[in-house]
Amino acid sequence: MTLFEIALKNLMRRKAKAGFILAGLVAGVATVVGVITYVETTANEITHKLEKYGANILVTPKTDQLTLSYGGLSLGAVPFDMAAIEQNELTRLDTIQDARNIAAVGPIVLGAVQVADHPLLLAGVDFEATPILKPWWRIDGQVPDDNSLVAGSRAAEVLNLRAGDTLTVKGRPLQISGVLQATGSQDDHLLFSRLSTAQILLDKPEKLSMVEVAALCEACPIEDMVRQISGALPSARVMAVQQVVKGRMATLSHFKKFSYGISAVVILIGSLVVLVTLMGSVRERTKEIGIFRAVGFRRRHVMRIIFFEAASVSLMAGIFGYFLGHVSITLGFTLLKGSVTIPFNAPLAIMAVGLALTVGLISSAYPAWMASRLDPGLALRTL
Repeated sequence: MTLFEIALKNLMRRKAKAGFILAGLVAGVATVVGVITYVETTANEITHKLEKYGANILVTPKTDQLTLSYGGLSLGAVPFDMAAIEQNELTRLDTIQDARNIAAVGPIVLGAVQVADHPLLLAGVDFEATPILKPWWRIDGQVPDDNSLVAGSRAAEVLNLRAGDTLTVKGRPLQISGVLQATGSQDDHLLFSRLSTAQILLDKPEKLSMVEVAALCEACPIEDMVRQISGALPSARVMAVQQVVKGRMATLSHFKKFSYGISAVVILIGSLVVLVTLMGSVRERTKEIGIFRAVGFRRRHVMRIIFFEAASVSLMAGIFGYFLGHVSITLGFTLLKGSVTIPFNAPLAIMAVGLALTVGLISSAYPAWMASRLDPGLALRTL
């Protein structure tokens, strides 16, 4: 009979203790799997939702002049004709190390126009990128084509504009395709057109006044993104909206720290369950171990029997614990948020089995050592 077979027979004869160890480890592994799955799923959901909060990196032309503004009162600024970014330079953003973290890029060209004796600012934007860069925009009407405009709420009010009206800009008649609902920002005072239309009207072919970038750098500091974009666009000044970005990163960081803390506590409890149960089992098996030693079993053989028992239970606990945690968190999300599918996570399953084996073997080390140190003579005298 091999040592492994002896270990299995011992487990079968002591089903209650084996079941107690199994239940403790299964509960611990299931909790760890559930917490990690919950955090990963929630973090991914937060990441997708945070991407909807718009641009968090701004790229502007480099200039030595300062904007004269304070508290929303502007006394002057850099003229838009002084500097520009070449539109073809934006292709360099695809070459930066963290290009995968860029959700959207929104080139903008700005220029002053005179409309019905009113000086206005015309902004040419990429309307395909605005759902990500400016998700709060709501247009009463249609997105403009090459021959139409969208008016900000305040601009429409001053000029008495409605969807369907025609406006002449730089001698070119353009239809108002829609009116932007009030945003409470400078967007309310602008006229918006497609980027190519504004570049033609403002005589700025392939020129950009600024670029908005929506990026969520989950795996690295946002400063790395700014540095990489600065390296790709050396003629531009790159700035991060620190409050938004740091808030996003802090939220994800808190979730991860919470999961690690809970996991550590659960692992500690599981290891104590294994340790206490195996120590009790060793004390109950004093006679049995004494017989093993008397018939020629060495200390290492006794230790292997204890380790085989712990490993067998731990392996089952890792498998059952993963599936219990996976099913539990899936049911929890279903009850809270409706139907949801959480895919099988092979790396997490392997980690769960490895964690259970590690905890089981480490926790059984002292009971195994204690069993190997039993004096066979003393054990046999108790018969």
